[in-house]
Parts: sequence; C-alpha cells; structure tokens
Amino acid sequence: MMLPTLLLALVGAGILAVLYVAYSRTDAHRNGNTFFYVDRRPNRAGRLIGGFWAGMAGIGLTPSFMVSLETIGSRTGKRRAIPVVLADHGGERYVVSMLGENSPWVWNVRAAGGRAFIKHGRRREVQLVELPAESRAPVLKAFLMRAPGGRPHIPVAPDAPLEAFAAVADSYPVFRIDPAL
Repeated sequence: MMLPTLLLALVGAGILAVLYVAYSRTDAHRNGNTFFYVDRRPNRAGRLIGGFWAGMAGIGLTPSFMVSLETIGSRTGKRRAIPVVLADHGGERYVVSMLGENSPWVWNVRAAGGRAFIKHGRRREVQLVELPAESRAPVLKAFLMRAPGGRPHIPVAPDAPLEAFAAVADSYPVFRIDPAL
C-alpha cells in the first residue's frame, strides 16, 4: 500500500519539477514569479504547490537542504508548514524569508520567540535566531546560490558582490537554526 503512494508522489514530483523548469524560463517567473505570488504573497496556486513541496520535504523526498518549516500560527494557533531552502554559511544553517517581512512564517516565528520545527524525514524542534540586518548579506548570497526559486523575489544577482546584498538585507529576514532550548 505504501509503495504505490510513494511511487505516485515521486512521479508527481518529477512532473512538477519539469514543469517548473520550463516556467522558470518565462518572463512571468523572472518578474516576481507572478504565477504563484501576487504582491509578495502566495496565491492559491502558490499555496497548493507549496503544500505539495512541504509534504515532499517533510517525508524526506527532497534534497536535504529543502525542508518543511513548521510554525504555530500566531493568530490561529494552528500548525503551518511551508517548504524552505536552507542556506549554509560559515558552518551554520539558515532560513531566509525570500518574500521579506510580510511572510506569515516570519510573524509566527517572532511571536513564538523563535520556536519552530524542521522536518525532513523526521521532525525536530529548533530555535530560530534572527540575524541583524548588517550580518545578513553573506547568507542571502549563499541562499540565492542554492535556491533558484528565490531569485525572482530578491532583486540581486546571485553572483553580485556582498555590497549589493547588504543594500537589501534589511528587507529580508534571516534566521540561524539552533538546537531547541
């Protein structure tokens, strides 16, 4: 029973990956990924695809740097999961808000005092520690080198000098992942 479900999930992931690669070559993607996001917020299609990838990451069917980030809704109290790409820099792992300050997960993490859960095969509680804006530039660069899906949202080329990242760093929250307290 589990094998057909897993096979179906893998086939679905492969089809979505091929479609996304084709979409990533369009102007709609380059100009803010408008098929999935409107005004820096995911639309219905973005939430649907995000939920799919959060599920795939949660059960461990994505590369280890793509995980499901679970937070508790600051207003609803419900558990929310989104897929995120982890950035590695200086021996630490980080979560970057590619949509900026208005991402609900950022509000939830701040309201919870940094408490969140990372899931990739297994679920573990973590403490997210927000970096000050002046420390974010190298992490933002590392994030864009690894996460092509974040490139339409952060207006800096991945190979730009650190000064270009420093100029936009105050608009994109970055959290270091620490073990739970």
